[in-house]
Amino acid sequence: MSSNTIVLLVALIFIIFRQAKAEGVTFNVVELGATPDGKTDSSKSFLDAWTAACGSVVPASIYVPPGRFFIQGLYFNDKCKTKNVLFRIDGVLVAPADFFVTGNMANWIEFREVDGVAISGWILDGQGIGLWNCKLAGKTCPSGATTLGFTGSKNILVQGLTSLNSQMFHIVLNGCQNVKIKGLKVLASANSPNTDGIHVQLSFGITILNTVISTGDDCISIGAGTTDLWIEKVVCGPGHGISIGSLGKDRKEQGVENVTVKTVTFSGTQNGARIKTWGRPSSGFARNILFQHLTMNNVQNPLVIDQNYCPHKRDCPGVKISDVTYQNIHGTSATVIAVTFDCSKENPCKDIKLEKVKLIYRNQPAEASCTNAAGTASGIVVPSSCLYKFMHS
Repeated sequence: MSSNTIVLLVALIFIIFRQAKAEGVTFNVVELGATPDGKTDSSKSFLDAWTAACGSVVPASIYVPPGRFFIQGLYFNDKCKTKNVLFRIDGVLVAPADFFVTGNMANWIEFREVDGVAISGWILDGQGIGLWNCKLAGKTCPSGATTLGFTGSKNILVQGLTSLNSQMFHIVLNGCQNVKIKGLKVLASANSPNTDGIHVQLSFGITILNTVISTGDDCISIGAGTTDLWIEKVVCGPGHGISIGSLGKDRKEQGVENVTVKTVTFSGTQNGARIKTWGRPSSGFARNILFQHLTMNNVQNPLVIDQNYCPHKRDCPGVKISDVTYQNIHGTSATVIAVTFDCSKENPCKDIKLEKVKLIYRNQPAEASCTNAAGTASGIVVPSSCLYKFMHS
């Protein structure tokens, strides 16, 4: 072989390597043994694809082609050389119909301590109807699995995902940071128990955008230790609304702060914007909360602060709640009391602000109910504010 030929071969290899490094590599789960028939367990092929992608020194993609892929359960953890793994899914992942198979799992699909994962597409069918029926019948049933869980993970993007009929919560972020969720559809029946759409706890830097949630529990639930959460352009209903809490379940608990919920439409929901806390001693708190540009369509309880959940009616000071703003909120209430701020005497709610609120019940102004809640109102506020301007000790 001439020296010129060797030089050309080396140059060609270098070009191919550089192109591969720029474009990355793709691992097709079908080529690794997955069967798109909705019956054959393809879990191992997905895990093999993850292992291969994680072992890549260049950005890697995992591709799921059209078809239905039966999955017993998936657990992905971070032992990756690359920090850029993309799941491109054109197919449907199907959980076992027998809820005893997965019903005692914490998560049907879990990502734990991963960094830099992006998910594009996915239809996840949790097949939860059988478990719902078991629970509704009062039988002894498993608690149910969350469909998709992220634990201790960061720099995550989830877009274009559809979650159907989860056994329990659809998506849970636990101990995560810098996560963006956008363009989701979450679908379950109105009577499906404990099927929160998205639950966030012990996490910061979370963004939820352009999402439609119809379920049997909270559309979005916000647990202790959540900070810097941004929710925008969400359609909620049926469901229990967007809820901060329950807080104060533990005596030593992190607080919730810097939460923005804006441009949300609630239709036929049990609640709209809600903050709920246990009425008992806790280090937890909720502060610097903004609810802005909300539309209520026949919502039973449009604006709620319930600081008094106290089953035994004793030792109930409540979690501290302060600096909560309700701005530009309008629509219809399904009940005459559209605004309920029920706060504790020992830790009254402070710095509650109502700005441009108009809520109607049967073509008439709705009513408001306040207990131990202090704050201000500005602009047109209907129902008339019942907040104290000053709270006396």
